[in-house]
Amino acid sequence: MRREKQKGILYILLAALFFSLMTAFVRLSGDLPTMQKTLFRNLVAAIAAWIMLLTSKEKIGIKKEHWPDLILRSSFGTVGMICNFYAIDRLNISDANMLNKLSPFFAIMMSYFILKEKASKKEWCIVAVAFFGAMFVVKPGFQMETVPAFIGLLGGFGAGVAYTFVRKLGKNGVRGPVIVMFFSTFSTIVCLPFFLASYEPMSLKQLLLLLGAGLAATGGQLSITAAYTHAPAREISVYDYTQVIFAALWGFLFFGQIPDLWSVIGYVIIIGAAIYRQCRA
Repeated sequence: MRREKQKGILYILLAALFFSLMTAFVRLSGDLPTMQKTLFRNLVAAIAAWIMLLTSKEKIGIKKEHWPDLILRSSFGTVGMICNFYAIDRLNISDANMLNKLSPFFAIMMSYFILKEKASKKEWCIVAVAFFGAMFVVKPGFQMETVPAFIGLLGGFGAGVAYTFVRKLGKNGVRGPVIVMFFSTFSTIVCLPFFLASYEPMSLKQLLLLLGAGLAATGGQLSITAAYTHAPAREISVYDYTQVIFAALWGFLFFGQIPDLWSVIGYVIIIGAAIYRQCRA
């Protein structure tokens, strides 16, 4: 059991690094439509997942009873990703990452409905504290950044629900590469019409950056899927917050971004709630 938890921690740290690189590449690719960026991220991941599965000795076959969960995982994951990419282009990337990292708290809430896992009163209090911290990052008001921040928050909700379904699928024996393949293919198909309708020509640099984002996302997706199939979210999710540290580093190095005081207070509250929850697990 301890070895499985250690594997989960290692995978989630790798996922944090990969996903932080993805956000940096997405922002560096410049002023392109969100759907165009999202499609490239998913297309690369879909191709990689299909190659892995087709070269594997195991069959790809998906049992009929797993289809609804795969579709729900992919639907919520796609909405969450689109919202996250929208926020990345309009906020400090560390803020966008932190809002997305509220997903474990949303996962606690949705696990009650999806996995029938009941949270304690203390866990509900921790969730409330985390969302209180999120308000320091969102900074509700009439500023132009408030709308992208709330959309980023919605992205965290989509990711939290999606990862709850990943946990359910993993517990039911669905392999990680199959989950990634289904999600990436589903998202690519959903984004394709929007991509065709709003396509903007890209430079070679932009194309390479989006391909880099896709490769980083593939590594992150495989890692996060492996993490949640090796250990429950309540035991390892706190380590996912290293993504915010990585993102803050890329934000400073590539964009000269420094989070404001209110955002830092929000980070401390949210990560503090996550650490407290981890210690109580």
